[in-house]
Amino acid sequence: PLPLHYLTIFCTSCCWHIICSSSPPSTLEAMKLAIASLLVGSAAAFTPSSFINGGVTHRAAASSSTSLDMKYKVAVVGGGPSGACAAEIFAQEKNIDTVLFERKMDNAKPCGGAIPLCMIGEFDIPESTVDRKVRRMKLISPTNVEVDIGDTLQPNEYIGMCRREIMDKFLRDRAISYGAEPITGLVTSINVPEGHEKSEEQYTIKYQAFEAGKSAGKPAEMNVDLIIGADGANSRVAKAMDAGEYNFAIAFQERIKITEDQMAFYEEMAEMYVGDDVSPDFYGWVFPKYDHVGVGTGTVVNRPAIKQYQKAIRDRAGDKIAGGKIIKVEAHPIPEHYRPRRVQGRMALVGDAAGYVTKCSGEGIYFAAKSGRMAAEAIVKLMEGGKRLPTQEEIERTYLADYDKLYGPTYTVLDILQKVFYSNNGAREAFVELCNSKYVQQVTFDSYLYKKVQGNNPLDDIKLLGETIGCLIKGYSIAKPDQTFSNPVESMKRL
Repeated sequence: PLPLHYLTIFCTSCCWHIICSSSPPSTLEAMKLAIASLLVGSAAAFTPSSFINGGVTHRAAASSSTSLDMKYKVAVVGGGPSGACAAEIFAQEKNIDTVLFERKMDNAKPCGGAIPLCMIGEFDIPESTVDRKVRRMKLISPTNVEVDIGDTLQPNEYIGMCRREIMDKFLRDRAISYGAEPITGLVTSINVPEGHEKSEEQYTIKYQAFEAGKSAGKPAEMNVDLIIGADGANSRVAKAMDAGEYNFAIAFQERIKITEDQMAFYEEMAEMYVGDDVSPDFYGWVFPKYDHVGVGTGTVVNRPAIKQYQKAIRDRAGDKIAGGKIIKVEAHPIPEHYRPRRVQGRMALVGDAAGYVTKCSGEGIYFAAKSGRMAAEAIVKLMEGGKRLPTQEEIERTYLADYDKLYGPTYTVLDILQKVFYSNNGAREAFVELCNSKYVQQVTFDSYLYKKVQGNNPLDDIKLLGETIGCLIKGYSIAKPDQTFSNPVESMKRL
C-alpha cells in the first residue's frame, strides 16, 4: 500500500544517529531513503564463454543467418509491473523470443495502489493511469489524534493512486507492442533438467491455457531457455527453483462506493490509521480511487484476525464512509523479506516473487517494476544480442548485486523501524506526533517521491532526536494498553 508514515524514523532513533556516525555516505543515503519510504509510503563480473573455458555449452548464435529459427526463448511468468517491465526490455532485443504468461489479463490485484511521482517519469507512465493525485494525508493515532501532512509539497508534486487493473494493463500492453507474445495461461509446474546450471538444456513450462469465454483451461506446455519469475508471493517459479520460503503478511481491502459528498473529502486526501485495533504490526488505510475508496489493513503476527481488524478500520473511518456499498473484496499475501534464493540456473525472481516489498509501508509497486527492469537489462546485456545464455553466477553478479547494493539497506532499516514504532500503542502515539515536524515531512516526501535522499540538515536531525525521546515518553504515558491475543504459531513466524 502507501508508504507515508515512516520517515519519522529517519531522524527518530538513537540507533539511527549511531549508524550515521559510522557508515559511509552511500550506505547512509540508502538508509535515509529506506526510512523515507516508510513515512510517505503507505528498491559485474562476466563469466567467459564456454568456448573459452569449458563453462556452459552454447548453441549457435541466434544472429547467425543459418539459425534464424534458433533464437533463445525467454519466458516471463506473471504480467504485473515486475513481469511487464521485464518483458518490455526482453522484447526490444529482436534476437530473443519473449513470451509473457498471465493467468488473467484483466486481473485486479489487491493493492493500495500508491506509486511515487518519479515512477511516472522513469517508466513513462501516462497520468491517465493515475486515478487520484494525493497531496494531503491524515495520520491518525490510536487515541485518534490527527496529524495533517502535505504542506511541504509543491503544486506539481503528488502521490499517484492507481487501480492495478489499469496500470498493469498499460505496462503489459506496452511490452506486447514491443513484441512480447502474450499467453493467457496459469503456469502449474516447471520441469527443471538436472544439471541446468551447467548446460543449455531447456526448461519445460506446463500450464493451463485459457480461451475467451471458457472457464476451464486446456493443458499445454512450452520449452524455454530462461525464466523470469514475476508471479507474486505464491510463485510457481520460486517453487520450481527451490527458492525457499518467506514469511508474509495478509493484506485485506474492500473497495467501497461512497456518496459524491463523501468522495469530495478524499479528492486529494488519503488516511492512515495506526493502533492495535486496526493492526498489531501494520496500519489501516483509506485510499481514494477513481470513483470509490479502498479501505484495508494487514498483519503478519495475527493473520486469522484479519477480518476483525478490517471491521475496526471501517469503524475508525466512521461517518466518512458510512452507508457505502462494498463493491469488491480483495485479499493477498505480501512478502516480508527476500527469498533465501532468488536465482537458480537460468531462472531469476523479481517483484513479490523475490520478496521485494518494504516493511512498515508495504510499498512494492515501484520496487517490482524496478527489479523487473534491472533483471532484464542485466540479462540482455549478458546475452550479447541473443548470442549466448548467461550463467547463474553472472546473473547473481549483475542483477542481484546491483539491486541489493541499491536497495538492500532500505529493506534492512525499514525492518528495524517497524519493530521500533509498530511494537505497541505508546510507540505509535509517538510516531504520529513526530510526523507533525515539517522537517520530517519535507525529507520524507522528497525522498519517497523521487527515491533519492534530498539535502538533510544534521542539526535538525539532532534536534529531532531530542523530540523523539520526548514524544516516546509522552506516547507511553497516554497510550491505551495493547490488546492481547493468543496466537503463538503466527507470532513465532515473525522473525
